[in-house]
Amino acid sequence: MRAWAVVETGKPLQEIELPTPEPKGAEVLLEVTHAGVCHSDLHIWEGEYDLGSRGKMRLTDRGVTLPLAMGHEIVGRVVKLGPEAEGKGVKPGDLRCVYPWVGCGKCAVCQRDEENMCLTPRSLGVYQHGGYATHVLATHWKHLVDIEGVDPSLAATYACSGVTVYSAINKLMPMDPDEPVVLVGAGGLGMNAIAILKAMGHRRICVVDVDAAKLDAAKQQGATDTVLASGEDTARAIVTACGGPVGGVIDLVNGTATSRFAFDSLRKGGKLVQVGLFGGEMSIPLPLMPIRALTVQGSYVGNVKELRALIDIAKQGKIPAIPVANEPLRNADAVLNRLRAGQIIGRVVLTAQAA
Repeated sequence: MRAWAVVETGKPLQEIELPTPEPKGAEVLLEVTHAGVCHSDLHIWEGEYDLGSRGKMRLTDRGVTLPLAMGHEIVGRVVKLGPEAEGKGVKPGDLRCVYPWVGCGKCAVCQRDEENMCLTPRSLGVYQHGGYATHVLATHWKHLVDIEGVDPSLAATYACSGVTVYSAINKLMPMDPDEPVVLVGAGGLGMNAIAILKAMGHRRICVVDVDAAKLDAAKQQGATDTVLASGEDTARAIVTACGGPVGGVIDLVNGTATSRFAFDSLRKGGKLVQVGLFGGEMSIPLPLMPIRALTVQGSYVGNVKELRALIDIAKQGKIPAIPVANEPLRNADAVLNRLRAGQIIGRVVLTAQAA
């Protein structure tokens, strides 16, 4: 198979040939038709995360090996089944969204279909080859989700940005639909978060970003309020826009600056859910945590049960589409550079048809 792979961190992706996997056990081989380009791919490409005063965390220290075909937002067509996948409702020719956040498959967490919490992750596009390739190997037939009736380009985004914000939103709920939910970041995650909140009946959505054009797109997507992040006054601007301190913030950027103004925007009993991987560190005035009964919680992608539930909502036509542009797979490197430069509104999904 062909892959557009990270061969050396920070260097241009290279088109390489890799052995096409032979599915074993419950595995399923798919031909990739769509692969979303996610901001997390930038960190994998660059090879490290910023841990603030603790320095850098190298992905090679976490078991990432090169060369690697990234891409964890995958839709593909079934090509071949492993013997244990036969008769399980999946057959060659089926178009499926591939759940990428897989674990060992054996521990109690994995047996509960909560593999994103497994202590020995094997995520597609991170620890094994993903969607920036002509083929991908799903580690189990149960990771394939039927997307009939959903645009496959949009469905691909649900495997990461969609299920990630769906899981984060669920950690805030229940909330009164007219109480503001603040979303920090108006990229692909932010757009999907607006769409999913609207699908869930939430009526007050405030979006914060440093880019006015992205805030305009957020408004078009359905945000009721927007705040242009600027220096020390961002928390105050959020409180003003929302009519007071807020009950819930989802930080899709999660850098030093955003964590500070997100925390400072919370009302008594409020919750900050941290999703993004921008990096840095957070300093919290500890007495305020108990005095104001605040919660700060991390949220790591989502599980396959949440992906199935999300796609079921999408099949009902309840989730407004986000802006999606298609590019051929061979343009993966150029798209990554545009994403790093902040030049993408919504999501770019690579397509095999034009590769």
